[in-house]
Amino acid sequence: MVILEKNGPVAILTLNRPERHNSLVPEFLQAILDALAAVEANTGASTALSTGVSVLILQANGRSFSTGGDALGFVEHADDIQAYARQIVGLLNKTILAMIDLRVPVVTAVHGIVTGGSLGFILGSDVVLVAPETSFAPFYSEVGPSPDGGWAVLLPLLIGQKRAAEVLYLNLGIDAETAVAWGLANRVIPGQKIHAAAQQIAASIVDKKQGSIQHTKRLLNLDRDEIARRLDAELEHFAAQISTEEGIGGFRDFLEELQRKKK
Repeated sequence: MVILEKNGPVAILTLNRPERHNSLVPEFLQAILDALAAVEANTGASTALSTGVSVLILQANGRSFSTGGDALGFVEHADDIQAYARQIVGLLNKTILAMIDLRVPVVTAVHGIVTGGSLGFILGSDVVLVAPETSFAPFYSEVGPSPDGGWAVLLPLLIGQKRAAEVLYLNLGIDAETAVAWGLANRVIPGQKIHAAAQQIAASIVDKKQGSIQHTKRLLNLDRDEIARRLDAELEHFAAQISTEEGIGGFRDFLEELQRKKK
C-alpha cells in the first residue's frame, strides 16, 4: 500500500492504493506509520556505505492524492463502529504526529483531490506543493461524521477560524490558488512538474546545515503536545457522532449514491 524509496539523503514515500483513491483504512495507515518510523530510524544515520535521510518527500499514485476514510470500511464495521472509528482516527492522529515529530522536513506534492481526514497529511507537512487541479473539501456536513484529520483543530491555525468555520459548515472546496493564498500550501506547480519541483526543494534542504534544519523544525512545532490534545478531542467527537444514525447512515447513503451514479 506504500512505496518507500531512498535516493541518497532523500526518502520518498508514495501512497499506493490508487484503486480506492488512496482512501484510508487501518492497514493503510499502519503501513504509512511503519514507513515514517523507518525514515526516522535512518535520519542522520550516515555510514561509509549509506547516507542518512535529510528530507522526506510525500506523494501519491493514482488520480487522487487521498480521499479520507474509506466509506466502505465504516459501513462494513457498522456493528463495531465505535472500535473501528477509534482505531482508524487514532492511527490517523498518530500519523499526523509522526510527521510533525519526524526530525527532517516533509515536502508533500499534492495532485487531484484531498477530502476528509486525509487533510491531515497536508497539515502534518512542512512544505506543500499543489498541482493546479488540486482541491480540498471536508464533506463532513454533507455525509454526517464529525471532522477528523485536523480539519476543526489544526486548519484554523493556518487559515483562520472564520474561514475554517465557513468551509466546514457549508462544505466549501478550497482550490489550489486559494490554498496558497490562505497559507494551506506553499505554491502551485504544473502537474507534470510537481514531482521535479519537490525534488528540487528537497535537494536545496539537503544542501543546508542539517543541525540548523532540525532545530528549526522543532521550534516551528513547539505546540506539538497541544496539537496532540486537540486531535484527541477530534477523535472523541468523531466516535460520538459516528455512532448515530446520521453518522454511520451518512456513509451508507454516500455509498448508495455512488452506486446509482455508476448505473
